[in-house]
Amino acid sequence: MFTVNLSGQVALVTGAGRGIGRAIAQGLADSGAVVAINDIDAASATMTAGIVQGEASVYPADVSDSAAVDRMIEKIVAEHGRLDIIINNAGVEPRASILEMTDADWHSAMNVNLSAAFYTSRAGGRVMKARGSGVIVNIASIAGHNIPIALRSGYVASKAGMIGFTRECAREFAAYGIRVNAVCPGVIETEMTAHLRQNVAQMQKWLEDIPQKRLGIPEDVVGLVLFLCSDASRYLTGQAINIDGGKVML
Repeated sequence: MFTVNLSGQVALVTGAGRGIGRAIAQGLADSGAVVAINDIDAASATMTAGIVQGEASVYPADVSDSAAVDRMIEKIVAEHGRLDIIINNAGVEPRASILEMTDADWHSAMNVNLSAAFYTSRAGGRVMKARGSGVIVNIASIAGHNIPIALRSGYVASKAGMIGFTRECAREFAAYGIRVNAVCPGVIETEMTAHLRQNVAQMQKWLEDIPQKRLGIPEDVVGLVLFLCSDASRYLTGQAINIDGGKVML
């Protein structure tokens, strides 16, 4: 796996209890970072910490709760003395038509997928501003561009919002030495897509639309995230980069 030298840096990964978040946490640890592992499920976060080879601490919190995020950031800084990297990965994907979607499902998508990134960027950004440097990577989706997904209006809207927020955050935070970018995965083999991958017709359609003729795996996302966290990308900010086997070519 691609690695960079992030020794001495402290990185927060939200939603790191499984899937892409867990793989990113491992990649950051492999690169020498101290990893703050967040998940709403404390058991899942603890499991990730046990798997990660490197220095990792667990910070269970609901990142859709701004007060909980503030407390988490304060605790990370109190225990580690700094915060250099934030990976906003936590996400949900409620499934329903627009006509049948409940208020709760809509707000869940917006709160977890978008508001949480605002809360962590606000609290973490204040810490990074004081140091004069930092990196924020938002895990969005190709759905946030122009790829519609049936029965996922809340998810699509929140990921489009994530891309827009990334750009505005990058514009504002540049003056503080903070870079902000988004990673937009295509279909990745995670628990979130497991039920859809059991649908033969759906799998066939996906593979027809992907030039590389395969789905991604969480580790495929890690290299790009590490690059964005490193000095190798020091002149890159405000971008939303697709990682999708070629499905979307903008």
